[in-house]
Amino acid sequence: MSTPRFLTLPPGVRSRQVDTTVGAFAVLEAMPVSGIPERWPALLVPGLTGSKEDFIAVLQTLAQSGRRVIAVDMRGQFETGGPEDPRAYTCAALGNDIDVLAHTIGGGEPLHLVGHSFGGLVTREAVIDGRTKFASYTLMSSGPASIVGVRERAGRTMLAELPEFGLEHIWHTRMEPEALAAGVPDEIIAFLRKRLFANSPTGMTTMTEQVLSTPDRCDELTQVEVPTLVLYGEHDDGWPPRTQSEMADRLNAECVVVPGASHSPAVEAPETTAAALTRFWNAAEARLLG
Repeated sequence: MSTPRFLTLPPGVRSRQVDTTVGAFAVLEAMPVSGIPERWPALLVPGLTGSKEDFIAVLQTLAQSGRRVIAVDMRGQFETGGPEDPRAYTCAALGNDIDVLAHTIGGGEPLHLVGHSFGGLVTREAVIDGRTKFASYTLMSSGPASIVGVRERAGRTMLAELPEFGLEHIWHTRMEPEALAAGVPDEIIAFLRKRLFANSPTGMTTMTEQVLSTPDRCDELTQVEVPTLVLYGEHDDGWPPRTQSEMADRLNAECVVVPGASHSPAVEAPETTAAALTRFWNAAEARLLG
C-alpha cells in the first residue's frame, strides 16, 4: 500500500479530468509556477493499491523544470470509474488506456512515462505495443515479471479474501492496522480508507491476479528504442533490489538506487526522486533533439 505523505496540493497543481476516446481519467496536473512549459510533458502511473496522490510530493518539483506533469488514477482506481468486466483490468487493457491517455496529453509529441510498481507492468504494455512515441520510460520500484516475496504473499492473501469478504475486511484486517502501526496521521488514514472503498472490487481482483502472473517481457522492451531508467529504493520490499538491478542490465537502462527509500521513492525520498527523474528526462531530451 502506497501512503501519501500529505494531501494538500502545492501551488501550480490542480485536480481535473482528462477526456479520451476510451473514457475519462482523473488526474493531478502540475504546471510551472512561473513561465510556460517549454519541455516535453510527463505522465506518472501509480501501483495497484495506489492513486495519483502518491506523486503529490514530487509534482511541483518536477514541473518547475519547465514541463507539464500529470499523475493519473488508472481505470477502476479511486476517482476514475471502471466497468464490472474483468477484461478491462488486464495489463494489456490498462496499457492501452495509458497509451491513449499519453497520446491525448502529448498531442502526438513525445512524452516521458513513469510506471510505479504494478504501474510499471502496465506502462510496459504501452511502450511495447502502443502507438505513442515516448521521450523516455522509467520503471519505478517495478520488476521484469510477477511480484515476489512478502508482497506476493500479501497479494495472494488479498486475492483469496477479497471475493468472499470484500473491501471492508481487507481494510480492517490488514490496511488499517498497518497504517496505525506505521504512525500514519489520522487525515491520511481517512484518505486511505476513502481511496480503498472507491476502487472497483472487480478491478482490484483482476489487477491482483495480473501482478501475480505477469510474464517477463524485457526482451521485447529491449527492441523498443526508448531511453530507459530503472529507479528503486535501496530497501525495496517489492521486487528485490538485485532483481531490479539485473533488469536494468538486461534493458541496457540507467539505474538509480534511492538511499533510505523502500517501495515508494516518490513518497519516502521525494527530492532525491524528483532530481533523478528531472536529470534523466533532460538528458533524454538533449539526446533526442541532437
